[in-house]
Amino acid sequence: MDELLERVRAGYARIEPRAAYEAAQHGEALLVDIRYAALRERDGLIPGALVVERNELEWRLDPQGSHRAPEATGHDLRVVVICNEGYASSLAVESLRRLGLHRATDLVGGFQAWRAEGLPVTSVRSGAGAEVEAEVQAKAEAEPKAKAGAEARAKAKPEAA
Repeated sequence: MDELLERVRAGYARIEPRAAYEAAQHGEALLVDIRYAALRERDGLIPGALVVERNELEWRLDPQGSHRAPEATGHDLRVVVICNEGYASSLAVESLRRLGLHRATDLVGGFQAWRAEGLPVTSVRSGAGAEVEAEVQAKAEAEPKAKAGAEARAKAKPEAA
């Protein structure tokens, strides 16, 4: 498998997370997340990325296909494929290049490298459930600080005689 990945990757330049983020921010690249739903639910989403299951990728990104995504505007589109760790995405890129998407590339290290770089990630959950979860997390993070503050104030009070 390593030899296959090496051969595939020799045919194009991969992109690092920060460069992919900047290209997407400037409208120069379409980020495409091909991770399984369970991974997206567990780890979150990259804001603005088009989510396409791997088994639908070619159908959704072929600019001439009847099932194409609206974002699949042409063969010159710079597509950055993102999987979980940067392996499956390399094989997906080879397939997209065979379809004529000659600027397709993938993210070195995948979603995990994106997250490790501190780039934006959002929760899959939305609505009241996510708001409650965020509130619980904020309280959990604030609790140790509040306790430390209360202890400091208690020590600063003079004892009654």
